[in-house]
Amino acid sequence: MSNDELQALYPFLHGHSQDSKAVDEGLLGSLHQKAAHSVDTKRAFFAGNGEAVVAVARTIAAVYQRGGRLLSMGNGGSSCDAAHFAVEFMHPVTAGRPALSAINLADDNAMVTAIGNDVGFEHVFARQLVAHGRPQDGLIGFSTSGNSDNLLAAFAKAHGLGLATIGLAGGDGGAMARSQHLDHCLVVASDSIHRVQEVHVTIYHIVWDLVHTLLADRRGDLARST
Repeated sequence: MSNDELQALYPFLHGHSQDSKAVDEGLLGSLHQKAAHSVDTKRAFFAGNGEAVVAVARTIAAVYQRGGRLLSMGNGGSSCDAAHFAVEFMHPVTAGRPALSAINLADDNAMVTAIGNDVGFEHVFARQLVAHGRPQDGLIGFSTSGNSDNLLAAFAKAHGLGLATIGLAGGDGGAMARSQHLDHCLVVASDSIHRVQEVHVTIYHIVWDLVHTLLADRRGDLARST
């Protein structure tokens, strides 16, 4: 790259200031482009995966109908999704919807660091399942790549314990999409981590609503049968 090209890209490094109007126009254009990309990615996902999302909601509703609870996990930004997912169920924001048990496995700093230090980071979720996992429970994991070793180890452990297993991934789904240890794997076909995470949030907000709808319908059936 020539010196002139470098100065055009990074004028502030060469003692020049950028034109503020041009910068604002560029930023605004970028804003609209990214917002449109986000919307398009969501539309594409739900157009091709609607039935799969409903199937995930039915699986989670079944977990609660049999007296189980949900366990969630993820790394980095996806650990925030795991926490957000758990909070949605434990602290419903819609009046009249019951609180449902959910545990974020990334939340216990002492446990995560103890396991990571003693036996390796790939075991931080699987080892917790030994204590928490029950056959009536469900496990959901978030990964933008689908290749997180600690999630894959946890899904294998959960499958062996008889838990329902659900993954949310991005790109081509990675190893999660190919794993025989997942009952469901929802894949956002994008190579942008931001777009994948934005769709993940929309997925679990919708799933949360569908689960409560399914549970409300089931409670109505039980009431009529008594």
